[in-house]
Amino acid sequence: MAKAEKKAKIDDSDKVKKLKKKLKKLKAVVQGAEGKVEAGVAAVTKKDKLVSPLAPAAFAELPVIAGVEFGAGAAGVKYRGRTDVTLVRLAPGTAIAGAFTKSSTRAASVLDCQAKLALKQDVLSGAAIIVNSGNANAFTGKNGQEAVDKVTGGVAQALSIPRERVFSSSTGVIGEPLPAERITAVIGELTGNLSEGGAADAARAIMTTDTFPKGATASFEAEGGKINIVGIAKGSGMIAPDMATMLVYVFTDAKIAPDLLQKMLSKQLDGSFNAITVDSDTSTSDALILAATGKSAAAPITDMRSAAAKAFVKALGQVMLDLAHQVVKDGEGATKFVEVKVTGAATAADAHRVAMAIANSPLVKTAIAGEDANWGRVVMAVGKSGAQADRDKLTIRFGDMVLAENGWRAPSYDEAKASAYMKRDNLVIGVDLGLGRAKRTVWTCDLTHGYIDINADYRS
Repeated sequence: MAKAEKKAKIDDSDKVKKLKKKLKKLKAVVQGAEGKVEAGVAAVTKKDKLVSPLAPAAFAELPVIAGVEFGAGAAGVKYRGRTDVTLVRLAPGTAIAGAFTKSSTRAASVLDCQAKLALKQDVLSGAAIIVNSGNANAFTGKNGQEAVDKVTGGVAQALSIPRERVFSSSTGVIGEPLPAERITAVIGELTGNLSEGGAADAARAIMTTDTFPKGATASFEAEGGKINIVGIAKGSGMIAPDMATMLVYVFTDAKIAPDLLQKMLSKQLDGSFNAITVDSDTSTSDALILAATGKSAAAPITDMRSAAAKAFVKALGQVMLDLAHQVVKDGEGATKFVEVKVTGAATAADAHRVAMAIANSPLVKTAIAGEDANWGRVVMAVGKSGAQADRDKLTIRFGDMVLAENGWRAPSYDEAKASAYMKRDNLVIGVDLGLGRAKRTVWTCDLTHGYIDINADYRS
């Protein structure tokens, strides 16, 4: 081999070695960058998974409700790979009742559900509920109803039930067209994984800014057998509903006709979902659907005055109140759960005005967040409420402590004790107006910087 050829090969070999070294360095840089990205993703994921300090220790153990099956899946409505759609199949014979937001900008799914529930129910047919998170399908014009029709029509065809018996809900960002085709594309998957024991997965699939899934249950012995009630809910922010709270689904195996079921549901609204607030804002998408499959061995409930009906209403109220409290405890950025008890009001309307004025006051809520026993802010809230009030008859309590009475600070007031009380996770603010016998209790949470962080980044 000529010397020139040998020299050329040596030169080429050196070039290859240098290129390999550069490539190795580039790989190291890339791997380092990937590591930082993965660490960043892990940090974000960890942040996203921070659970409210007021959350229950564990998700409730929910019994199976005969005639109810749940399926959950990932449609990529907003985020790829996130479980964001829930399908519930209800057996033939199921009666449906509902309550919905009174917002004048109601979402298309809410309007559709209201229209369907206004019709005479064909309870002999099966029924279904389909729910998506990530997109509220609100303020989307005629496209909103078209999307609802595509989704409910797809479910109706897959389950061989009338479209009028398919109810939908959507929660998430307002004003963005709902990608219905992404939901219809996974209906086959949803129907394929329907299970009687899937309530917990369904509760997780309907979450948006929630930090934990919400479930509750109650049961009682009736004539002929046991009646079970199970509920799941989604709600964390935009909570000051004029009927219910965000999305709530309650299922029972009791046999109750639709009209009576609706009366029972409506009877329990004011003391539960109409008595909570996180931020004074009412959602466009609030929906509560109650389904009674009639599969219990217990005798049918036909009379509102019967012992069975009273027991059912009581148990239903327990489930609804439990879910309502969980929603407040998961209020965006919440660290305190607050009960506001108003007594001695001249009228029921006044009691409600005062309770909500206190529960919605940013000044009251930030004082609670700062663990400041500033009862003067409660005085302010009473005064601005518009309710009848008399300074000299007003009494304010934090827990069992009387802070103010007879028109000024109570002689027994102890700032140190009041401040120590404010460090608790669960607080009670009591106000007696001294004017009558009307009373009202509502529940709220504190207002922290976490609320700003969550809502500033909501669409990101």
